[in-house]
Amino acid sequence: MKKKSSTHKIAKAIEWLKTHYSDRFSIDDLAVKFHMSPSSFYHHFRCLTTMSPLQYQKWLRLNEARRLMLTENLDVTSAAFRVGYESVSQFTREYHRLFGNPPLKDKKLHSE
Repeated sequence: MKKKSSTHKIAKAIEWLKTHYSDRFSIDDLAVKFHMSPSSFYHHFRCLTTMSPLQYQKWLRLNEARRLMLTENLDVTSAAFRVGYESVSQFTREYHRLFGNPPLKDKKLHSE
């Protein structure tokens, strides 16, 4: 049986993250799930995405929350909790850092 390449394993991990972005996980959990050592998993993930797995998860969460607020008119708190945040203040800080405005202001700017 042929071994799967690291790139293939990371691609599978990315697909998994896209559907499980709101779940809690550790690098060790993902490494085991995709049959890699934690250090190899982290290294290959970062090479392919330019982000750590946790940064990638955060990016997915924030983009989905933004989509929920702008297209489904969810309020900030509901969007934050729906995508897996446990703290609205942390969500707001990270949202502002990524998109340049706090979520409420961003929502207002895009609804005008």
